[in-house]
Amino acid sequence: MVENKNNNHKIPKDHPRYQSLKYRHQIIEGMKCLVVTEAGLIAHGRGECFDYILGEKTSETAYNATRAAIAALLLAENPIISVNGNVTALIPKKLAELSNLLKIPLEINLFYGKKGRIEAITEMLESSGALDILGKEQSKMVEINELSSNRRKVDPKGIQKSDIVMVPLEDGDRTEALKKLGKTIITVDLNPISRTSLNADITIVDNIIRTIPLMIEIYKELKNFDKKDLEDILSSFNNKENIGKTLDLIIDYIKKEKIKLLNEL
Repeated sequence: MVENKNNNHKIPKDHPRYQSLKYRHQIIEGMKCLVVTEAGLIAHGRGECFDYILGEKTSETAYNATRAAIAALLLAENPIISVNGNVTALIPKKLAELSNLLKIPLEINLFYGKKGRIEAITEMLESSGALDILGKEQSKMVEINELSSNRRKVDPKGIQKSDIVMVPLEDGDRTEALKKLGKTIITVDLNPISRTSLNADITIVDNIIRTIPLMIEIYKELKNFDKKDLEDILSSFNNKENIGKTLDLIIDYIKKEKIKLLNEL
């Protein structure tokens, strides 16, 4: 049973929405300690809607995209994993584990630059075991001209010099800006038709709480593959085609639900 520390609200494990409610409370607690903004709660709720339609499980298309993502990260020269408050609040330990295993830094990059947020996110990541965190010192940031929001501030050791940027739970304008700079983008987005999903090079349409642990599993499988095998995995992956197959899954789900509903009449 999961207990919310502040309001003593207990979620029974046999509740049909147990997992969803558990992570919902993590987001709420993240807001209380400055890791998440109020707008982050809305973004999380929007994602939950898509996850429900996708059956709250990792699809074959999501698995294939995740495998391609790991292959791309292993082939990269200067990869970086960009993190925001929601990602940090939802799955900090596995995020730290992935970063440490792949030896890829985490870079804090925020749309809402509320005072104290960077420090709060840094503390949560460090306490979860993250060893390499960039974006902590705002005085050392540089700006990318393609953006006017706070996300324009990037670490010169991270996103600025990176060739591949993993941007989970991302906003579309930064994905478009990073693409203009010639960077390869990997994203995790439950909305398959968001600007981020459609503009990224590898789009994992899945819940971040499943994606990061799966990335760790796939890394352990692929870590000893030679360069040619990794390139074959990457070259056989077509992002637009994979998104199309994901949309087919959503259409099939809605059709089945409609049939069930009509049969009850």
